[in-house]
Amino acid sequence: MADTRLSAPGGRIQPAVTVTPRPPAQWHRVLTLLADVSLFIGTRSVWARAAGHLLPVAAVISACYASILVCGVLALVVRRERSLARIDLCVLVTAVVLALCALTLYHQGSDEADLTAQAARELVAGHAVYGQSWPWLFGHGVALTPTVTGGYDFTYGYPPLAPLLTAPLLWLGHGGTPATVVATVALVVGTVVLWRLLPRPWRPAATMVCLGFGMLPVYGRLGYPAILALALLVPVVVRWPRIGRGGRLGPAGLAQAACLGAACAAQQLPWFLAPFLLVGIHAVRRGELGARAAALVVLRVVGVAVTVWLLINAYFVVSEPGAWFTGIALPLTQGAVLHGQGLVDVSLYLTDGSDRLDWYGHASLLLAGALLVLFVLFVRRLGPAATVLPWCAFYLATRSQDGYYLMMTPLWLAAAVTAPPSEFAGAWQPAPGPLSGPHRRPARVAAVVLLLTPALVGSALAVTGTPPLRMRVAGVHRASAAALSRLTLLVTNAGDSTLTPHFTLTAGQGMDPYWTVVRGPAALPAHTTARYELRPPTGTYGLPRPGARIRLRAFTSSPQTLSSTYVRLRPG
Repeated sequence: MADTRLSAPGGRIQPAVTVTPRPPAQWHRVLTLLADVSLFIGTRSVWARAAGHLLPVAAVISACYASILVCGVLALVVRRERSLARIDLCVLVTAVVLALCALTLYHQGSDEADLTAQAARELVAGHAVYGQSWPWLFGHGVALTPTVTGGYDFTYGYPPLAPLLTAPLLWLGHGGTPATVVATVALVVGTVVLWRLLPRPWRPAATMVCLGFGMLPVYGRLGYPAILALALLVPVVVRWPRIGRGGRLGPAGLAQAACLGAACAAQQLPWFLAPFLLVGIHAVRRGELGARAAALVVLRVVGVAVTVWLLINAYFVVSEPGAWFTGIALPLTQGAVLHGQGLVDVSLYLTDGSDRLDWYGHASLLLAGALLVLFVLFVRRLGPAATVLPWCAFYLATRSQDGYYLMMTPLWLAAAVTAPPSEFAGAWQPAPGPLSGPHRRPARVAAVVLLLTPALVGSALAVTGTPPLRMRVAGVHRASAAALSRLTLLVTNAGDSTLTPHFTLTAGQGMDPYWTVVRGPAALPAHTTARYELRPPTGTYGLPRPGARIRLRAFTSSPQTLSSTYVRLRPG
């Protein structure tokens, strides 16, 4: 409390105005405390590794523990907003230090980091980047991406910004280390930018979502190019409905458009978000300025974004146009096997497969299109969810791993805080007669059902498909009591088309490498039975512990099918 005194006539000192510092809101305290607490997640395992390998790093992490404790106390007792803002800054700095400490210990990366670093090395050497197979990068703990053709994808399949940024850092080491540094630094920078752009009381949420839960720092240390795309999308999404306000982009709008183009040149996920943002910008500006001016604003945004995107891709467009185009489209065309936590789990785990796997992809595209149309029709209601809606389509896709959702969650926060429903209150919406008439509520419900029905039908076709192959173990050859060297199967094609099966055995989730067909037809005609002899990819297959369930799977590529069955293979 500050007490200000003034001199009155006659020399007397009289109290004038008492200024009391405004205390922070309780929800701000709680948010700061949650951000602080979230830093505990995963920190112990990092400290344990550092204590056995790098004692200075362990000492820094111990100091971070002290910082977490002190910030936790101060967040609950300080009396001024400015003091709590300083604690928010301290929590952010602590989170950044912990992320960098973890990077010093876990920087080997993953398959994505190895591919990005190898692409950077090929670029520096003047070699082609796209369409090149690098199988020596995989194995020995580096994940493979199996395809329904019975092989694996060993090529780089992302836009080129990540390798371009990784190239100057190749001196940091072999393997994927340079790519993990790029991704982690991008995450840290994106976190700081989001923290700075958010209103002061909401800043702890940026620390918590980006660095505190431990999810995104892991993806950064794995070298995912999507983390670079996320960092570039952060300034785009913050206050995105204000882009082009008054009919002018201005420096901020130009920077946002440029970041959108750069994000699309880093990874493919922004491709799915961009249409929603552009449609939303058009709707908001049309409600403010009219149709022609709104179209001009969107054209300027698209023009800047495309120009930046082309500048980043220019070298590859000129030097290897065909391979470049095929490479950046690879995640959509590679035919990778089912994987993820979405609807595909029905065919992977709950049933014995499906002869209509293609319909997962069709349903995903149908849902994405339906959601975009619904966004146009009901932008005043759905506008705040623009950064969440695009990822719903991945739940139906053949590759529906949770990384597609959680890696973009900071954008959800940015939109929730800076793009509230009030920003869309005056947005333009098309008003077809039935949707604006006296019976508009049932008409709108009918429109939603009508638009979503094709995706639902496609999903139903995918999950209700029947496995075309019936498989039975006819013989087991053991290398030892707990390892197999050969497996003999009797396989019947109950479908109506000739199939080329590729076999694997898997214990638990995911999929192990394909087994080699030693004997048996490459193509199995419809309604025929054949004997197959299979060999494990490494020569022997170690049996899991007793009680573990082993899944025998067979994929085919044309048409895409999956046939599965549980088999009993016990040590002994």
